[in-house]
Order: sequence, then structure tokens, then C-alpha cells
Amino acid sequence: MTVTSPEFVAGLAADAQAAGITGLVAAAVINHDGRVLLVRRNPDDYMGGLWEIPSGTVENGETILDALYRETTEETGLIIGQVTGFVGHFDYQNSRGGTTRQFNFSVTVEKTEPVVLTEHDAHQWALPSALPDVSNAVRELIAR
Repeated sequence: MTVTSPEFVAGLAADAQAAGITGLVAAAVINHDGRVLLVRRNPDDYMGGLWEIPSGTVENGETILDALYRETTEETGLIIGQVTGFVGHFDYQNSRGGTTRQFNFSVTVEKTEPVVLTEHDAHQWALPSALPDVSNAVRELIAR
């Protein structure tokens, strides 16, 4: 079963629901020339100033993959060419006190520039060995 099959994606969502997870997020690990794209949360946002991979909430009626494509384009202006793998998930406490599960997919993009930010204040292509201020979960994810 491929990571883009409807059965695989539905299973991810079902497992999260069974675990009592209240929010789902889809995230893109975009690599280019040995570097990964990171975006920085606005200073006045929840977890402001933290660097992260492009990600966003799975809306009602949307699959995890639908959200992955939509959020990547909304947040960076980049268009996903292909989903190349599922690199795992991690859970974190969200701003409302519930638990969110972030599903992380490695992707290719049609073009790596320009990066057009709508929800973040900066971006960088970072070497996995020299990451800025990211969460431990994102650091572990990129190290895989």
C-alpha cells in the first residue's frame, strides 16, 4: 500500500481518532540540495519564533493529503510535485489545550523559488546538521 493510497491516509486519521487526538495537521518535508525548507512562526503566534516545516490543519471534509497540498501552497507558494514518503507523526499540545497529531510527508516541489510566505515571518533552506530553533520533534524528524 502506498502512502498516497486512500486506505493508508484514512488509516492514519482513524488511528488518531481512536487515540483521542483532537486535531490533525499535515506537514511537508521539502528537501533541496541537501537542505530542508523551514519557516518561522510569527513572534505573536502560539510558539512564536519557532522554526518548523510547512504545515497546517486538516479541515472538515478534507483528507490529510488534501490538506498537505493546500497548506504547502498557502504557506509557501510552492506546489507539490509528488509525495515521496510518509516520515512519521508526532503529537503536541495545541493552543486550545488539546492534542494535535502532525503527519509528516516527504515531498518534491515543482520549483523551489520563490518562497512566498503568508503566515510566517521568515524562511530558510537549512542543513539538517545546522538547524535553527526547532522543536525536538522536528529535529528528530529531519534527522531520520
